[in-house]
Amino acid sequence: MASSQTAEETERPVSQGGSRQERDAVEDGAESGGLELVSVTEEDLPVVETPTTFNVSSFSSQNSHSSHFYDPDSQDPHVPVELPAVASAPLPVYKVHNIQIPPSPGVPVIKVQPFLNGERLSDLKSLCWPYVSRRLLALLIILGLLIVLILILGIGLGVGLKSCSGKFRCLSSVQCISRNAVCDGVKDCGDGEDELNCVRVSGRSSVLQVFSKGSWRTVCSEGWDSHLGSVACRQLGYNSFVSSTDVPISSIEAIFQNNLVALNINQTGLQENVKIQNSSYLRKTQCSSGIVTAVKCIECGSRPAIRSRIVEGSMSVPGLVPWQVSLHFQNQHLCGGSVISERWILTAAHCVYGFAQSVLWTVYAGITDQPLSGFGALSVEKIIYHANYRPEGHSYDIALIKLKLPLSFNDQVAPICLPSYGESFEDGQMCLISGWGATVDGGEASVSLHSAQVPLLSSRDCRKLGLTSWSVCTRYSEGGQRRAAGLSGVRVDIGGGSQLG
Repeated sequence: MASSQTAEETERPVSQGGSRQERDAVEDGAESGGLELVSVTEEDLPVVETPTTFNVSSFSSQNSHSSHFYDPDSQDPHVPVELPAVASAPLPVYKVHNIQIPPSPGVPVIKVQPFLNGERLSDLKSLCWPYVSRRLLALLIILGLLIVLILILGIGLGVGLKSCSGKFRCLSSVQCISRNAVCDGVKDCGDGEDELNCVRVSGRSSVLQVFSKGSWRTVCSEGWDSHLGSVACRQLGYNSFVSSTDVPISSIEAIFQNNLVALNINQTGLQENVKIQNSSYLRKTQCSSGIVTAVKCIECGSRPAIRSRIVEGSMSVPGLVPWQVSLHFQNQHLCGGSVISERWILTAAHCVYGFAQSVLWTVYAGITDQPLSGFGALSVEKIIYHANYRPEGHSYDIALIKLKLPLSFNDQVAPICLPSYGESFEDGQMCLISGWGATVDGGEASVSLHSAQVPLLSSRDCRKLGLTSWSVCTRYSEGGQRRAAGLSGVRVDIGGGSQLG
């Protein structure tokens, strides 16, 4: 009974307020080999602050073999043991996270995410979802701003185009002017673009027309003379004037017989910069004389050195096609072209599309055989091809080449005549074609210039071949003419080496 009493007293917690007898009994028990009980006060306990952040370290494959573990079966639990050389299963890799714990009572729960073997930490998504939301929000804001900007630009462009409906739009200055103000002799646009392209020659007779009060009008011969002819040719872009011709109204196309005007200009006060489309110079007329004006600004389409007519395809002689030129790209013949003035060559856009660097091109004029050296090569200043040309189609297949120095016209070098506005070609009309192409299918390009005469096809037959009004088609009754001319197709490019006769 006495031993039971002692054990109960020993297990009872010792408090500061115990009796003296109880404290003496505990001390006696400790001296006899029992448990040692130490009395501590609240002031003796160390003050430990609970951290608000736990740093969870990661295990990695690099230090897994050097990490220390404690053996629970050893006599001293604080003695570390080494990790076995070969583990039964790979240890998971943990990611380091700083987890914020609010300063509130209770035990915090720490969550970690294991990663699969072989995965890189940089390849995995962040566990911090607010960061993902911020990124998504930023992307949505940027996308919204882009949409708003596109809408603003679209609306602004639409308003600008709508405001110019039925009017003339100045490209140099965002401005719209009335069509009646175009070609009135007054520069309403900043660069004077409203006073360009106000004169043209039209139809098979090349009658002169001016643009006035929103429509094209044919110029009557009343009050016309050679001085006005020179002014008209300068406005057409020519430096020369050849002649003015009287043409009966009844002989021109019906579309050009209406809207007639006459020019009333004081010849003594005629200035160099005068514009014949100036509204103050024009007056409506019925053209009582029945005669309208046709102008010729350049001597073109003539072959003074050749009088014979070509019937079949043959090798060309010097002067037969004086407008024919050879276009060389990096010292190799690539395409043909036609002379249209002293410094301008007409060719096809497909010849220069994609490599229109002027320094890579040279022009040879007045030759029939391809040169073996660079003697006589003409340097190119610039190359311009039609902005609407696309390689997959045949429309707008036209380009201009400007020479650095002007040509000298003679019996071997002369310009070709350009077709007038609205000029049509009849079915069966003979056409002179020429070129340095292969004389056999799949063969090499010819060294000598060949030419032939072939009949033209109607526009309707051209469309059946899948071509448009931008192309002129020919009919080959026999393959010999096509091969002799060195051409490989039925399409004739007026600028690409095949000329109309």
